Amino acid sequence: MENLGNRLAEYLNSKNLTEDYRRLLNGALKDPDVQSFLKENSDSINPNAISTSAASIYEFYNNKNHAGELSRGYYPKLIVNNHNIEVAYYPNERTQNREKRNQYESGFVLMDMPSDIRSAKLDDYNGNGRQDALGKALDFIDNYLNQKGFVPGLYLAGDFGVGKTYLLGAIANELFKHDVHTTMMHFPTFAVEMKNSIGSNSVLAKVNKVKGAEILMLDDIGADSMSSWIRDEVLGVILQYRMQENLPTFFSSNFSMQELEKHLAINQRGEEEPVKAKRIMERVKYLSREVIVTGQNRRFEK
Repeated sequence: MENLGNRLAEYLNSKNLTEDYRRLLNGALKDPDVQSFLKENSDSINPNAISTSAASIYEFYNNKNHAGELSRGYYPKLIVNNHNIEVAYYPNERTQNREKRNQYESGFVLMDMPSDIRSAKLDDYNGNGRQDALGKALDFIDNYLNQKGFVPGLYLAGDFGVGKTYLLGAIANELFKHDVHTTMMHFPTFAVEMKNSIGSNSVLAKVNKVKGAEILMLDDIGADSMSSWIRDEVLGVILQYRMQENLPTFFSSNFSMQELEKHLAINQRGEEEPVKAKRIMERVKYLSREVIVTGQNRRFEK
């Protein structure tokens, strides 16, 4: 096949080209990346499409050296498509990092949770009283990724500062590596937001957004007294949907399951509603398995 570089050089001498355009194209043809591309792909390129090839080469050269608004965040690359030279744009390192961050933040949604949960790692979760919880977490991840049916989540019960919330974050981060998306929220804060949403008539929309999460983690459940409405019409609706759809749900609490049932049985007015509390706990027990987390309070460690 005739040397494409020579054909392009002949094109530059065409009387139909302005002097400025000829000068710009000549600079593009001398670019080392362009010369290397032409040499490597000369047998695959249609030499009759010189006009199109020249325009693509100049586009590549111009954006490579002077990235415009259209190509900012991307780098150009010459490719052969259907025997013609074209320019493709690929995200640069900064754009790739931004896209990865956006994907991560959409894949691991934090609702009213401290941002440092995003740095939680299973490798850092160790110490006395934590081994059983870590083992159960690893078992869940393995079973969920290789599931042959419903895999219940974990109900992490223990004192303040023993690492329940951290472990939930570490599980979510590990799952994200396998494209499993998690929503993790501080339930007492969510309950307050639900009350405030009554006036704007947005309760249903917020509940629907949460209840269908691939993996849902409810942190610090039982930390505050719960109204009958929050317990039955918010928490109950979320858990009922997830039970029907077999969607794993995680919980963390300072209460054991037995203690949480007693807590839920007393509403904000001090009235006892044991049957309704038992109904909620049946759903909790279906969706998760209780794990007692012990150890020292690490919140004040330096």
